[in-house]
Amino acid sequence: MAKISLKAVDKVEILTLQDNYIEMTAMDNNAIITRAAPLKDGEIRASILAEHGFSALVKTTAEGKTHTLLFDFGFSEDGAAQNAETLGVNMNEVEAAALSHGHSDHTGGMEKLVAMTGKRDIPFAVHPSAFKTMRYLKFGEEFKINFPKLTRDMVKQAGLAALETEEPYALLDNTILFLAEIPRSTDFEKGFPIAHYQKEGKEAWDAIEDDTCIVMHLKGKGLIILSGCAHAGIVNSVRHAIDVTGIDQVHVVMGGFHLSGPLFEPIIERTTQELQKFHPAYVIPTHCTGRKAIMAMEKQMPDQFILNMAGTKLTFT
Repeated sequence: MAKISLKAVDKVEILTLQDNYIEMTAMDNNAIITRAAPLKDGEIRASILAEHGFSALVKTTAEGKTHTLLFDFGFSEDGAAQNAETLGVNMNEVEAAALSHGHSDHTGGMEKLVAMTGKRDIPFAVHPSAFKTMRYLKFGEEFKINFPKLTRDMVKQAGLAALETEEPYALLDNTILFLAEIPRSTDFEKGFPIAHYQKEGKEAWDAIEDDTCIVMHLKGKGLIILSGCAHAGIVNSVRHAIDVTGIDQVHVVMGGFHLSGPLFEPIIERTTQELQKFHPAYVIPTHCTGRKAIMAMEKQMPDQFILNMAGTKLTFT
């Protein structure tokens, strides 16, 4: 596996356009956290929408130059786009996009968000398995829930130019790494047992090979790793980011860690223990991590824990 030399940046900003949680009365702003303000024209009338989905605008600044990436698109057609409008985000700044994986809680708002950029043929990093057809969750022979399809035509029509890759790929002047396919090396992160798809007309387990992260290198501080759902396992994801970049210092681990519900709650404690071994300065569980896991991480890592919300901007310098 080829190592990728990731450019060290002076600043990383992560603005969450969509997440599962919102609390407009938090008032815990500091040098890192900027919460969405519920004001419009001096009146309290601009709430932020929370949905079961994720989307973020990621900015890197190095040598005085700032680059902007759109990572995931949220669940509904309008949710993330409405939040971007409420927050007064200049979507014209988006230069590239990336997808954590092809599930609909990360693809639903693609058309609206990309339209807000006013651009066409935006470079779009994506694993080819994101386009698997007939993906579904199987709760039993009689009960299956289908994911809405994602096709290459849909991506093209939205205004994105797909860069399909199974290998790590550097974006935006080497300031952001699209990690692509993540090896499954831990003994406890076994994927999503009820995920399936149709392969040549037959049912097959869906390993969700498209699941990935983006990675930044903050000068003097280490890696900032942002996942969508971490179906590959968040510990596997961090390990792979370290392997690919050759940087073993971890500053931030953020994203959906997919530890909710009876299938994943048994590995909350082990995941938390393994994350602590990376000694991150900050751990920021989002989206599909689940309430029990978020509470466990806050309890075990009180000084590193940050509660994320829709509309929150996190600034790391």
